[in-house]
Amino acid sequence: MTPEPTNIGPVSGKASVLLVDDEQNIVRTVSICLEAAGFEVTAFTDPLRALDAMRDRAFDLAFFDLKMQPIDGLQLLREAQQLLPDLTVTLMTAHGSVDSAVEAIKIGAYDYLQKPFEFTELQVYAAKVLEHHRLKREVLSLKEELARRSGEAGAFVTRSDRMKKVIDLAIQVSPSFITVLIEGESGTGKELLANLIHARSPRADNPFVIVNCTALAENLLESELFGHVKGAYTGALRDRMGRFETADGGTIFLDEIGDLAPAIQSKLLRFLQSREFERVGETATRKVDVRVITATNRNLEEEVGAGRFREDLYYRLNAVKLKLPPLRDRPEDVPLLAQHFLTRSRKNAEIDQEALKALTAYPWKGNVRELENVMERAVILSRGGAVHLHHLPEEFQNFAATPNHILSLNEMERQHIIRILRIAKDLDEAASLLGIDPATLWRKRKKYGL
Repeated sequence: MTPEPTNIGPVSGKASVLLVDDEQNIVRTVSICLEAAGFEVTAFTDPLRALDAMRDRAFDLAFFDLKMQPIDGLQLLREAQQLLPDLTVTLMTAHGSVDSAVEAIKIGAYDYLQKPFEFTELQVYAAKVLEHHRLKREVLSLKEELARRSGEAGAFVTRSDRMKKVIDLAIQVSPSFITVLIEGESGTGKELLANLIHARSPRADNPFVIVNCTALAENLLESELFGHVKGAYTGALRDRMGRFETADGGTIFLDEIGDLAPAIQSKLLRFLQSREFERVGETATRKVDVRVITATNRNLEEEVGAGRFREDLYYRLNAVKLKLPPLRDRPEDVPLLAQHFLTRSRKNAEIDQEALKALTAYPWKGNVRELENVMERAVILSRGGAVHLHHLPEEFQNFAATPNHILSLNEMERQHIIRILRIAKDLDEAASLLGIDPATLWRKRKKYGL
């Protein structure tokens, strides 16, 4: 009699396993073993019922016996590849069927496991297969994201000669292994440029891994980059692969590299010199083949001079420097980019001249990212029609004046205060630049509704 599935339906946080073997004792013991290791197991002795299950839901891993009736493990594998292309399959085989198991690997199985095996052996093996499966899914996700970004018409929409020179140099260095440092303010497109370099390189079919160096504390960032072993620190419940290992064969993009703590700077320098590292809590040395692209919104030369960034690391990273100009230094790109973001959201949409004039005159402290957000807002407020000045945020009204538009003294003062507020780091600095005390600035902000 065919047993019911061990578990029906997904269990939150658990990896799902499909187990198929026509020997009921093996199904029962393997299920107990994998469930004890934290897996959700759905088990069948009838491979046809397993096919029905695959039509209804997805699984992470599968263990198929090779010799079964009415269809064997090879046929079940072929059917599974059609139904669940992301499924990671292991064939279980007796000693005399190894040749058939090797054939299964040729047609898409991850590996084969020879019977009999110990419980502990199976649990360790299943954990290894799950790590492979998750890495495969992550790489696929990264490739899809890269394809989406690379496929966007006008990923670098520009008329600026300065911008074109940067892009041309990026394309020239793409085929090489050379380390690239990208400098630029937030929102200028550093990650997009790194994507371009990877997509134009021989590594394009391999992982493109992004790490934001400001997102994690120092101890967590070291583990994120280099991985750790179980017990390396409180909360390290299992071995974990780092981002450098994930990027093996591909490219790693380290964003905001200027924020790295000194200890991490030392480890990164060693990696750049030897391509070797150790996981946190481990003595074994590992070696990977990874191209490194870094980015920063800081001036690293000044950081070196101030003693906050290692000089030897700076020169390692600075083999090729690409400096992205801020949007305010290429105003010719603003109308083009604004129309691009508008068209991407709504075909045949238009921006009137008054709105374009305000967009072009605006200083764009947040660069292209800020422009994209403003146009997304305008699309919503314009409700299918053309984008006019009143669809832009209030501060843009002050950047639409023409030579024929006579401004009052109060309006001139209001616009000047707005401009100073945008470039000052805080209200005290703004008051100082305006030549007034902070209390007077507070009254004027209240007067003008700022």
